Amino acid sequence: MNLPEQHYPSVDIIIPYFKRRDMLERCLDSLVKTLYTSMNIVVVDNGGKEAGLVFLVKRYRNTQLLRLPENRGYAGGCNAGLKNSLADYVVFMNDDTVHDPHWLDRLVTAALEDERTAALQPKILSLKAHGKGKKVFDYAGAAGGMIDRLGYPWCLGRTFSTLEFDKGQYDIEQNIFWASGVAMFVKRAVAEELGGFDEDFFMQMEEIDLSWRMQLAGYNVRSVPSSLILHEGGASLPSGSAEKIYFNHRNNIAMLLKNRGAAALLWVLPLRFMLDVAAAIAYLVQGTGGIKKSGAVFRAFSTNIQQISGTFEKRKKVQNSRVVDDRTIFLRSPLSQMFRR
Repeated sequence: MNLPEQHYPSVDIIIPYFKRRDMLERCLDSLVKTLYTSMNIVVVDNGGKEAGLVFLVKRYRNTQLLRLPENRGYAGGCNAGLKNSLADYVVFMNDDTVHDPHWLDRLVTAALEDERTAALQPKILSLKAHGKGKKVFDYAGAAGGMIDRLGYPWCLGRTFSTLEFDKGQYDIEQNIFWASGVAMFVKRAVAEELGGFDEDFFMQMEEIDLSWRMQLAGYNVRSVPSSLILHEGGASLPSGSAEKIYFNHRNNIAMLLKNRGAAALLWVLPLRFMLDVAAAIAYLVQGTGGIKKSGAVFRAFSTNIQQISGTFEKRKKVQNSRVVDDRTIFLRSPLSQMFRR
């Protein structure tokens, strides 16, 4: 960046933490090598009460610890950090990440180029593959999050569970639908304006929901592939676990109910119900763990029914404040990609 140091926008890195000290230490070791001076780090301890965490955090410059009395999940931990921030920008970050030294200055530069940009995502590659000398996109965000008209998320660089090698094919900045919570760079004022993450989500898809609300409010979400972060993945919940299936199905339907236009919901919800039932049947015949996984889908249905009044209260607020229609938003997700996940 070519700005005088005193004009560098301030950035708070907010890291929700829960009982993985080894990963946190590796993350902080990497972050302090960031070549951006106006940066602070906030570690949000999600009710872990871990002995020695205070001393660990004190080892790193410009780093502080914020302790919560209970585990509020990724969404609640990030919101607690947001509430205590006065920075120009915040980055909601997973603690299983490693960072290129220039990752942050490139995000700040991109943010300053467009005042309507509310969130940015760096390129996210697999840390495990990187350790083997391979440049493979990471599952959780890859080169930028997208979504189809049925609400199924996918990524540039990842379709279903197939991950692409990074050959520079997504190295042009572009609009995306959602920025990954692995490292979600956000304009703080916009995040506060929209109420931050939905804490009822607890974890999984809360960043998609926030990105969607940003776009409905007229803001942009973009990728910045010149900024690079490596992600280990699967640290909070193992891929394919019954609990992860539950959160994904529950939060995905809640997100649709909040953010999708009324006319679209008339056809989206019945079709989604049939597809989710089909998914539950598929889990059931998989064998090991199939009963729990299938049950997780129906438990997600049950929870959404129980919480329907609260969800529609949130929907009313979102829809009353929207300035962009569904058609404009979904032009970013072509019809030919409608059933990609």
